[in-house]
Amino acid sequence: MPSDQNQTNAKKIYYLWLHQGRVVAASDRLDQQGLTLMIAQRGWISERVISRVTHISSCFINSPLGLCLKSQGLLQPEQLKLLFNSQVLRPVCALFQIKDGQFKFEPITALPLGEMTGLSMSATEVILIGLRALRDRNALAEKLPDPTSGLSGLSAKEPKLQLNAQEWQVWEFANGEVPLEKIANQLNLCVETVLQIAFRLIVIGLAEEHFMVAAEPIPMMQEVSHHEIPG
Repeated sequence: MPSDQNQTNAKKIYYLWLHQGRVVAASDRLDQQGLTLMIAQRGWISERVISRVTHISSCFINSPLGLCLKSQGLLQPEQLKLLFNSQVLRPVCALFQIKDGQFKFEPITALPLGEMTGLSMSATEVILIGLRALRDRNALAEKLPDPTSGLSGLSAKEPKLQLNAQEWQVWEFANGEVPLEKIANQLNLCVETVLQIAFRLIVIGLAEEHFMVAAEPIPMMQEVSHHEIPG
């Protein structure tokens, strides 16, 4: 089945655009038609209407497509959020399931306004959300911290990121003194869940794995009693 093999071995390229540390757009194409197709496929605005409006409105000269369509009353704020979620967050989650991949950073002279909703999110938040939503965790199984390790916080300040309840609970143990397996026991969570949370905290730079040193046994002095052997 050569066709299946070729399809499996074919390289898939995905593009992420970042500006000042924030993800502003993502696509699997470079013709700046991805967002337009996404809008049209949802039945919100046809490609013909989008093309016409972008040609007659001066807004599209230096503003993201999503915001311009919103200013024309063609898209609502909630629709922009849904588009950003589908365009950026879902694909990034899928990227974490890839076992082998290459990343290449290239500077650009202009942002892809035709692919931008106008919304953005810090790269750290995108990674955190992507890791939370990950279903197939096999690709990351070997990268999880050891259950006997602890967590050490990399900052004394409280994280500015919006951690969920379980992430906050694990973060509060990031003092390098409690093994992850014991943290799981104290929080009444399975060890696998705590390892995944710890991995997320490590990846986004809030903590690092702290290898616990096993306590050496204290040497004990054995007292030997001597009994006289009767002659």
